Amino acid sequence: MLFTDFIGFTNFSERFTPQELVNELHECFKAFDGIIAQHGLEKIKTVGDAYIAVCGLPTANPLHAQKVVNAGIAIRDFMTSRHALLQDATFQIRIGINSGGLVAGIVGVKKFAYDIWGDTVNTAARMEQHSEAGKVNISQTTYELVKNNFACTHRGKLQAKNKGDLDMYFVEKLA
Repeated sequence: MLFTDFIGFTNFSERFTPQELVNELHECFKAFDGIIAQHGLEKIKTVGDAYIAVCGLPTANPLHAQKVVNAGIAIRDFMTSRHALLQDATFQIRIGINSGGLVAGIVGVKKFAYDIWGDTVNTAARMEQHSEAGKVNISQTTYELVKNNFACTHRGKLQAKNKGDLDMYFVEKLA
């Protein structure tokens, strides 16, 4: 699963009108929608400036980890190019990826929304939180699934909220 977050979103929202903010979010998320569709992922939702997507739902996919990492790299590259062009008129991005089982479904009785839960989701969020601008940060679990397909740099064990020390890797490119 993939989590993205824009760096400095609060500061950005203070410098631009609400309409300018929504327009830039729309342009970025529209591109993300195209990227995840191209790579066979399913958009779960956006929450503010966060974008969440998975692969392997509703049907399992044995290549889910590779597809998510490829989508993460494509999103990173899109945002790097966009930031080079627009500078401070757009965002820098952090991306986190984790692999594993989760539960998906709909809860509640109003405004039905497909959602996901489980430790896999929480760990993916921690990967995003510990990422850096323009980087794709993956968990040990995802690394084990993609290490033969991507060049990765081990970052060591980093302290993650409510998770303890977790091995993390930056994905550099296709191997």
